[in-house]
Amino acid sequence: MTAEQDVAVLRLKRGEDRRLRAGHLWVFSNEIDSDATPLPDFAPGALARVHSDRDQFLGFAYVNPHALICARIISREAAPLPDQSLYQYRLKVALALRERLYRAPYYRLVFGESDGLPGLVLDRYGDTLVGQIATVGMEKLRPEIEAAVAALLNPAALLWKNDGSARDLEQLPRQQLAAIGKPPEELTVLEGDLRFTMPLSGAQKTGWFYDQTANRDTLRRLLPPNARVLDVCSYAGGWAVSALRAGAREVICVDSSESALAVAQRNAVANGYSVKTLRGDMFEVMDQLLRDGERFDAVVLDPPAFIKRRKDIPRGQAAYRKLNQLAMRLLERDALLVSCSCSFHLGAGELVELIQAAARNSGRFAQILVAGGQSPDHPVHPAIPETRYLKAFFCRVMRE
Repeated sequence: MTAEQDVAVLRLKRGEDRRLRAGHLWVFSNEIDSDATPLPDFAPGALARVHSDRDQFLGFAYVNPHALICARIISREAAPLPDQSLYQYRLKVALALRERLYRAPYYRLVFGESDGLPGLVLDRYGDTLVGQIATVGMEKLRPEIEAAVAALLNPAALLWKNDGSARDLEQLPRQQLAAIGKPPEELTVLEGDLRFTMPLSGAQKTGWFYDQTANRDTLRRLLPPNARVLDVCSYAGGWAVSALRAGAREVICVDSSESALAVAQRNAVANGYSVKTLRGDMFEVMDQLLRDGERFDAVVLDPPAFIKRRKDIPRGQAAYRKLNQLAMRLLERDALLVSCSCSFHLGAGELVELIQAAARNSGRFAQILVAGGQSPDHPVHPAIPETRYLKAFFCRVMRE
């Protein structure tokens, strides 16, 4: 018996192979023929051969019997077994794309399923890498991934910032781990001719939101001359400083985090500018600005995900509608609204409907100028809708 044949089989129910044959990489627990191959027989992170009900090989996958997504395919080749050479090849292919897209080494290097490495995210900050592992299977492969990263890039530091809520679903502990070298106290990002820094401790997710890079480029192209800008959920100032570089005369940053606003102000100064800051709940701050009679030539809305699970959809839709309605009431007679959503469960069409509803309720007329999405270092897997999550609509808003 070969090593490939020695790997246990995970068999699907009849008809449950269609999505996998179309290119998706996920297997759900209710798709398993539990009589033929009981999930409890598999150890968390174990490698399995996924077979159809007709015993046709569909791919190698790592398994988590305790998760709703109980298996994720990592190779569709029947031989050889997936090993470090495969992971190093996947990293090499991912790196080739980013090096073609970006002049400087500041980007998302690995975007999970879209790069053939389910459960893995790696962001590059020059010679420092910050990653997140979200699945038991990828956690088990961590030594191989670290070896592949070291062989390909020889980074000064690799930090696993595994503190995301996705690990809870996989029954993994939240933790931070320095795998290679000593991580710096601050991360540096070069975005075009702008330079940003942020403390690594306490940084959101892997530090910087590279997924909005292309949309910040669009803002610089569409921003009205000499604009007064409101940047809602500003974080480290990426949108704010981009607006100032595009010629904005004033930018006000709104965020609930005092430390994030301090970083935004510092980044503005480092690039030769200054921002004003307002700390507080986004809805309350915007409502107060309305009562104070403030008006802006552009408002950027880049909130955290209001809809993380399907059950959050009604409440989340109401939040997006309210946020956009407040923004429109704060705009001048002919102004720019940038409305973003990183909620996968809110489709692009649904966000457009919410923007239009907000416009009607505010007595405004909106024109969509650009429909943006995530930057190309976050490629979309055509068979996996979940990899397309970010929406960004650039709207001209006028009073009727």
